[in-house]
Amino acid sequence: MWDALVDVVKSAYTAGLGEGTVPRPVIMPLVHGELVGLIWVRPLKADEDALTGIAELANIAAAAAGADEVVLAWETHDVATACNLPVVGPAPCLNMVTATRDGHVLHQFPYTEQLLARSPEGWASVAPDWRPAPAPQPGGELVPPIQAAVNFAFTPIELNHPDPFGVTVVLMEEDGYRVRLTQAFAR
Repeated sequence: MWDALVDVVKSAYTAGLGEGTVPRPVIMPLVHGELVGLIWVRPLKADEDALTGIAELANIAAAAAGADEVVLAWETHDVATACNLPVVGPAPCLNMVTATRDGHVLHQFPYTEQLLARSPEGWASVAPDWRPAPAPQPGGELVPPIQAAVNFAFTPIELNHPDPFGVTVVLMEEDGYRVRLTQAFAR
């Protein structure tokens, strides 16, 4: 499962960078090893809104009837800029963390950017040239909004509703999060 998730995220990053954008942070909750779906963060304003928006990715995992594992992916420089944080670790770099209630492991996939084209507005489309990945880091340092999302993912959300997962999905979509559930969890 892990290799498939890495391949999906790397492919999404390659496609996004080729279109001149960095894909937004994404969470992938799992229940008993089964992928619930992919949920991308809503459009963010800088600073506090970005910190909150990224941390709130955890809402879907907390409402997913007991997600026992989550995987989050983000780009080092993108999250640091959005949240007004120092750049920690390699940049540019696709980061992925896999987490359970017992801890997390940080995986980093550094890359260099190969310029493909530049638009008249100054936007650059690039291709990532993936560099060798450092060894996975059990308990590796996570930037604050990602650490918050990891922590909150395993804090159950108490909603007085017959379908707390379904209502969480609807509310997140209304807030601008892009939610793509697997068939097993689609409503």
